[in-house]
Amino acid sequence: MSDKSSLDQTCIIIGASHAGVNLAFSLRKEGWQGEIKLFDADPILPYHRPPLSKAYLTSDDEIDKNALKSAESYDKENINLNLGVSVTKIDAESEQITLSDNTVHGYDKLVIATGARPLIPPITGIETATHLYPLRTALDVSNIRKAFNQSKQKRVVIIGGGYIGLETAASLKKLGAKVTVLEREDRILARVTAPEMSAFFAKLHADNDVDVFTGKNVTQIQNCQNENTIICADGSSYQADIIIVGVGIRVNTELAADAGIELENGIKVDETTATSAANIYAIGDCSYHYNPHYDRFIRLESVQNAVDQAKTAAAAINGKQVKYDTLPWFWSDQHDVKLQMVGLSQGYNQIVVRQELDAENKFSVWYFDNDTLLSVDAVNNAKAYVLGTKFIKSSSKLDKAKLADANVELKPANLIQD
Repeated sequence: MSDKSSLDQTCIIIGASHAGVNLAFSLRKEGWQGEIKLFDADPILPYHRPPLSKAYLTSDDEIDKNALKSAESYDKENINLNLGVSVTKIDAESEQITLSDNTVHGYDKLVIATGARPLIPPITGIETATHLYPLRTALDVSNIRKAFNQSKQKRVVIIGGGYIGLETAASLKKLGAKVTVLEREDRILARVTAPEMSAFFAKLHADNDVDVFTGKNVTQIQNCQNENTIICADGSSYQADIIIVGVGIRVNTELAADAGIELENGIKVDETTATSAANIYAIGDCSYHYNPHYDRFIRLESVQNAVDQAKTAAAAINGKQVKYDTLPWFWSDQHDVKLQMVGLSQGYNQIVVRQELDAENKFSVWYFDNDTLLSVDAVNNAKAYVLGTKFIKSSSKLDKAKLADANVELKPANLIQD
């Protein structure tokens, strides 16, 4: 800790999304008495991100209804919130940051919560496309809403069949769009889930009149009189009034790199979220951290990780002994389906699919590495999600035959092997 009294210390946080905002308020809860300065380039009061592709996209609500905290909350906790301003440099040696207006601010503790930005692929002609948007910020959604309302034919092509792309497809279909999803891989969600789950969501979207095409590598976009034509490597083409790009993200590590902070698939941190530079921490989507349960370093793009790392960093900054050790979880809402995911399936060599008898679209996919349960995907099945979480945390050995048998009640006494 600094030789200064705690009242005289300053903690600067770069990034005011889930990680940065939760850190600021957690710092106060953990006893930080000094100044807290929170900077973000987005001029809008910090807001929840998950609804952007779902409820917020389909509503007429203003973004303030999705605020993480009220404006008054920052004042109440004496958090100096600075919006619409970018940090251009971190000087780790002098413990200062420089802003886009060239002002300099000193810190005793610095937290990098810069997150990530959408990846815009190098497609020939993409710069000529009209009404082409990513979906990452409230401004993106505002632009999509405006373009959709002005569109006569409401033809939307979504490039990318990951969760964001599929959630957006479901939301726009709800609004009456003619939606086409183009996925480069041979199945949607190929990087994150089993083929059985990919097949389920492909059918779900087809049943809701969303056209999903796989094996579609977009190579060119042509624009003639504001008419977009998306051309794929196989020669197929699609017309679009609106194009939404959801092919992935780039982690915002430039500030850390320029400051000489160690990078590896993000900003590498230890169990307390501390970086390789003294008094500098990194949390949220931009951090590459060790997960004790899976015994490896990972980088997660999730609200859960952002919030939990914020709590860990706040405790560590206040001089408390703490280690980040949380089981990841995620969720996705598409059409009338709620998918809840817990754990990480990477490295699985066997799956068990359990179809419940009391509803058609109610099932779960259990991912195993031999006898070790790694993760669970639960579709409209909160019980499977809750029990899966318990089983993973306790490293329980399960009877896979009973797990697959829907006639066997889903409860620990029936499934855990002695």
